Amino acid sequence: MKLKIIFSLVFVLILVSACNQKNASSTILQKQEKYEPTLESLSKHEAAPEWFQDAKLGMYFHWGPYSVPAYGSAWYPANMYMKGSDVNKFHEKNFGAIEEFGYEDFIPMFTAEHFDPEEWADLFKTTGAKFAGPVAEHHDGFAMWDSEVNPWNAADMGPKRDVLGELFTSLKKRDIKTLATFHHARNGQRNANKPEYWGRNGFNSHYPYHPDLPTATTDPKLRKLFGNWENINDFNQYWLDQVEEVVDKYEPDILWYDSWLNMIPEDKINEMLAYHFNSGLKNNQEVVVCSKHQDISLEIGIDDLEQGGRRDIYPLPWMTDITLSNSHWMYVEGEKYKDAALVVRNMIDVWSKNGTVLLNISPRADGVINQEQRAILKDIGEWMSVYGEAVYKTRPFKVFGYGNANASDASHDGQSAKVKYTASDVRYTVAKDKKSMYVFFLGVPKAGETIKMRSIGGFHRNLPPSPIKNIKLMGANIDIDWKLTPQTLLLTMPDVEYNPIANVLKLELE
Repeated sequence: MKLKIIFSLVFVLILVSACNQKNASSTILQKQEKYEPTLESLSKHEAAPEWFQDAKLGMYFHWGPYSVPAYGSAWYPANMYMKGSDVNKFHEKNFGAIEEFGYEDFIPMFTAEHFDPEEWADLFKTTGAKFAGPVAEHHDGFAMWDSEVNPWNAADMGPKRDVLGELFTSLKKRDIKTLATFHHARNGQRNANKPEYWGRNGFNSHYPYHPDLPTATTDPKLRKLFGNWENINDFNQYWLDQVEEVVDKYEPDILWYDSWLNMIPEDKINEMLAYHFNSGLKNNQEVVVCSKHQDISLEIGIDDLEQGGRRDIYPLPWMTDITLSNSHWMYVEGEKYKDAALVVRNMIDVWSKNGTVLLNISPRADGVINQEQRAILKDIGEWMSVYGEAVYKTRPFKVFGYGNANASDASHDGQSAKVKYTASDVRYTVAKDKKSMYVFFLGVPKAGETIKMRSIGGFHRNLPPSPIKNIKLMGANIDIDWKLTPQTLLLTMPDVEYNPIANVLKLELE
């Protein structure tokens, strides 16, 4: 009996000790997980969690009061105040003098009466997007969410709807991750005391400044739209307060920043990062932050190349944001659009080089996504539904592929998102479980042709992760004739109907 009591006491002591150790470990873990606004602390954040590397495709849209004139570009709000510019002439001809009809007068015309977040979320899902969201605020200073910080917002004026909030709700129903993009770092007026920038679009601010322009207003509310703060430090806090409001109210999975984030002081950026990361911890989210020009350290965030590409596989996951239109981000009357083949082939090149694509569409001011864009998205979605296995949850091979057409290492390079690929351009991906490898032909191969794929041959030491068991043509789901020699992989293309966009072979591995 005494022995049983002793054993019981020992067990209790061990249990109590274990609990204390667990609690101590938990306290230490919580302490370690709490992000501080310092580089040392923030660098502990995983820049590219597994889900982001698996996702491959996201979608967003440029939409706001600047969509009303449907002319020029998303820089219409700035250019309309540039006396003598093409946009200024268009504006004064169609809407009147800028002193009489300012940018704020477009807001009641931004009605969005056809905005349907459920239907938009379905469209993004059927296109193949794994994350999506709006331009939360462009350079123009107009917020697309229900804001208490920014009086110029879509819930209080214009559509009088919480565009970001409603769409996020619809996306989450479909298990699509959420994205909020911010471009408002450039909104802050930094030219008021720089006469060399007066009357033209200086390097520091979106809206041009001159004492005689409406952008120099002293109206307390209107100044917030034009970013015309008496003290730029006050604007920097306003910039941060808006981001933190979105994080608090909507818990986005991704925060994405346009160029000019370098204009925001480092301490404010670090505060923003810590706030976003700690919100992720609280909500059990693996959150992501993206920026351009490496304005956020690559230890912490994802680098985005606008309309860009890379020559070779990049060692870190990266992103490019591209337009569905030929050139414009917002809706412009008479815009021409890329065809699905051009878009998909360029996306395949990005995926083969460890990249992710953020595809932009352009709704009209009334909330209509026109049929030209919808037709292209339908074609992209149908292709993704057949070949998505070769895209999602894949990683780069040892080499990205081969061919004559190559993207350049550049952002804003006009050709980077418009490279003309053909079937002679081949790209590779590998399933992250390494049970399959995929070969993409960026066009239509010739039936009966024997292809010597030397880049997979043993001569180049680029063998698949494990021996090849079989090779199938995806879509048709038929076996093809193949032979792996010490020098090359020989493939005989079957006589079948090929996909006009891109075709994929699945290498089943042992």
